[in-house]
Amino acid sequence: MGKAVTVAGIDCGTNSIRLKVARVDERGMHEIVPRQLRVIRLGQDVDKTHRFADEALERAYAAAREFAAILAEHPVDGIRFVATSATRDAENREEFEDGIESILGVRPEVIPGTEEADLSFLGATSVVDRGELPAPYLVVDLGGGSTELVLGGDGVETPATQVRAAFSMNIGSVRMTERHLRTDPPTQEEIDAAIADIDEHIDEAFRTVPAGLTRTIIGVSGTVTTMTALAMGLREYDHTAVDGYRLPLQDAYDVDNRFLLMTREQRREYRTIHPGRIDVVGGGALVWNRVLAKVAEAAEATHGQTIDSYVASEHGLLDGIVLDYGRRLLAA
Repeated sequence: MGKAVTVAGIDCGTNSIRLKVARVDERGMHEIVPRQLRVIRLGQDVDKTHRFADEALERAYAAAREFAAILAEHPVDGIRFVATSATRDAENREEFEDGIESILGVRPEVIPGTEEADLSFLGATSVVDRGELPAPYLVVDLGGGSTELVLGGDGVETPATQVRAAFSMNIGSVRMTERHLRTDPPTQEEIDAAIADIDEHIDEAFRTVPAGLTRTIIGVSGTVTTMTALAMGLREYDHTAVDGYRLPLQDAYDVDNRFLLMTREQRREYRTIHPGRIDVVGGGALVWNRVLAKVAEAAEATHGQTIDSYVASEHGLLDGIVLDYGRRLLAA
């Protein structure tokens, strides 16, 4: 039997925190504890105050204590705790890091957006069936505070799983909702302002990432998978049904626009949406709409390539954290 390590990965974003425990060997990653998700809204008002709110920190610590209890039952060779957009922006992040370290015995790593993009791409492409999906891949990781665009190799001159270009945009479901979509439901003026903001960020990203080369769009994160499930007509969220599902872009635009214009009370009627996403899923859907539309336009303009669908994936940053950390421990 080959060498293997058991590792835990924790992905702490603007809206949610996730834990995964897996065994990593030369063949890949083998799940021991399926992904655990808690919506903690760590990034509450960070875009405005540049600080973590006390109640947001308490929600994060409560989730960390739950994860500590799980890890007590599943011994690991190492834990990697990665924090992303909201933590990069918070002036009191040391308080958060100290609190997490006291609970879990590991200090959060506040990684830059470029590393977040690389890890998201690694996780998303680790399970891609390359016979079905043509490269280059554009992995879109749409979070609460930031959205990463990562373009992979062409599968000929460079490996399809090798990152070619990446860019992290400071737009996401929480940030756009707090910044622009304050009315319930949002007004057209608010939506127009959000679109202008989103498009400006996408245009900037496209100066680094040649999105027009894309052949396959892979969407990861809670916003993408939630909106995919709604477009599929699922009455309750089913990750096995959503993972790997190919959705026509027109279906995505239709469902995104419909839920953007709903009141929060109307969204609450859909059990497919996690309660912690009810108030921000419209902002996330708007970001997703604009990314899809502009990538499709760029592909058409660059080489006449028609992109009429995307693939939803349950595998992203968290999988990348676990796989990368396990490989580094194996190589040590």
